[in-house]
Amino acid sequence: MTPRTPSRHELPEIDEAGLAAARCADRLLAAARTLGSARWEAFLAPLPDRLRDGPPAELRAAARRGRAAFGAKDSIADVLPWEDAMAFRDALDRLLKLLLRHEAAER
Repeated sequence: MTPRTPSRHELPEIDEAGLAAARCADRLLAAARTLGSARWEAFLAPLPDRLRDGPPAELRAAARRGRAAFGAKDSIADVLPWEDAMAFRDALDRLLKLLLRHEAAER
């Protein structure tokens, strides 16, 4: 028998962290559209919905995808508003930390 995976609403701290990251992604996506940054708009477009509605098993992939926007030589923070980019980074880091903690507790 396969262990049951909890629904997102059963993990309120992770759910809220995902929603917070989605709100940050929404702000960055709006900024990318306003500034005409097609590259970052295309990169960010799927993330808010994935972070907002994705099941727990898919949140890690969405958060890691968002975190990939912060490269050493090429960063979203170099193009879009720095404060919003840093808030997004911090929200993703918090979500990833909570997911790791949850996965460790499940073992």
